[in-house]
Amino acid sequence: MATFPYQDRFAIARALPSIGRSRAELLNEITTMASEEDRTWESGQCSGTMYCGDHDHYEFMADAFRRFAHVNILQRDMCPSATKMEAEVIAMTLRLLGAASVTDATPAGLMTTGGTGSISHAVLAYREYAHQTRGVTTPNLVKPETAHPAFDKAAHLFGVELRRVAVDPSLTTVKPSDVDAAIDDNTIAIVGSACNYGYGTVDPITELGEVALRRGVGLHVDGCLGGFLLPFGRELGESIEPFDFSVSGVTSISADTHKYGYAFKGTSVVCFRDKALRNAQYFYLTDWSGGKYCSPSMEGSRSGGLLAATWASMMSLGHDGYLNYARAIFATAATMRASVTRHPSLRLMGKPTFLFSFTSDDYDVYHVNDFMRLRGWRLNGQQYPNALHLAVTRPQTQPGVAERFDHDLASAVAYALEHRHEPAKSSAIYGGVEGGMTDEADDFIKLIMADMMDHQLDLPLAP
Repeated sequence: MATFPYQDRFAIARALPSIGRSRAELLNEITTMASEEDRTWESGQCSGTMYCGDHDHYEFMADAFRRFAHVNILQRDMCPSATKMEAEVIAMTLRLLGAASVTDATPAGLMTTGGTGSISHAVLAYREYAHQTRGVTTPNLVKPETAHPAFDKAAHLFGVELRRVAVDPSLTTVKPSDVDAAIDDNTIAIVGSACNYGYGTVDPITELGEVALRRGVGLHVDGCLGGFLLPFGRELGESIEPFDFSVSGVTSISADTHKYGYAFKGTSVVCFRDKALRNAQYFYLTDWSGGKYCSPSMEGSRSGGLLAATWASMMSLGHDGYLNYARAIFATAATMRASVTRHPSLRLMGKPTFLFSFTSDDYDVYHVNDFMRLRGWRLNGQQYPNALHLAVTRPQTQPGVAERFDHDLASAVAYALEHRHEPAKSSAIYGGVEGGMTDEADDFIKLIMADMMDHQLDLPLAP
């Protein structure tokens, strides 16, 4: 792992330059790196990551961002526009996720810095609400094993016991009865995914809602990935069961604007069925010498740029824009899934949506990945069992991409069959499939993490 990529082309800064470099020189360096790195996804061969892929849209959002990048929306008296835009982003998201069907409470929401932020705010809200209303002091949270690790991270940070429930291996979704069995008097909430990151499958949210209501606990639906796409898929007639606030028992939903909301990275929305639950995680400090302090979220200062860009994205696309993008994404996903099922040695995992995962019972499926990497594909990997997934985004809907996938996959399967008795060169790391991993995977991960920590905390100093 290179500490300083581009070190053979650009000067390395190990300390502040004694004299600042020219803006033109710096922008030229930035432009060179950006344009070269964009090529990794512009072909449409990268799973997920780049959800929009439209440079004109990025330029439009960058223009909106530029006008508010310097603004700290902590001071709302100086920037009332932030209150308007944030309220509208939350309101639009609530409406999209079925909040209009809620008649017994007042739905509300928060904007956060991403999916992990939204999930963390939800876990914190459940912990505080359960303490306030039920006196829970040793809280636990129940999630399917397939639910995002952000729940584990939040539980670790907030002192919540995390209880993982195995999923049905054929469906890749959780059984409500198994979740029910894991609940006790200290359970603050249960979790369902719509859809899960690994397999693109949707947990049985209606049944989980019934469990939550019967046991008197919250139900958080992780729609970080599907929140801005599944509603339009349902409208288009895709086979997607209800997962939003129209389901009794659903008490919060996370949905990432920076994924299929087509906003810049660093924004998400967490929605609550009742503002009382949202308000439970507010922080107050009234006796500080600097003044009375109140924080509606974990972040303090925030740039108005991301907020403005998110609002601009949603307002410019509108319902029809999102619907048309969804139509192309679901159609492309169906075409690419058909390419997988044409090969007897490959097997789709569960009943996927716009994201699909496949494995093999005949060979290590990472042989397929080894070959696909040579053709420029960047697929994401799973383990237990080894599998590969592709999250279809707008770049895959470009003409010719699905056909290229079909052709390259056929060659990859032939390669895998030929090399089935050899160890594969790649394996699974979240966010991608990297090379160099063998049976010593845990040790390898530890080395990577140690290397990253060294680079972050102990960068070499200037001589």
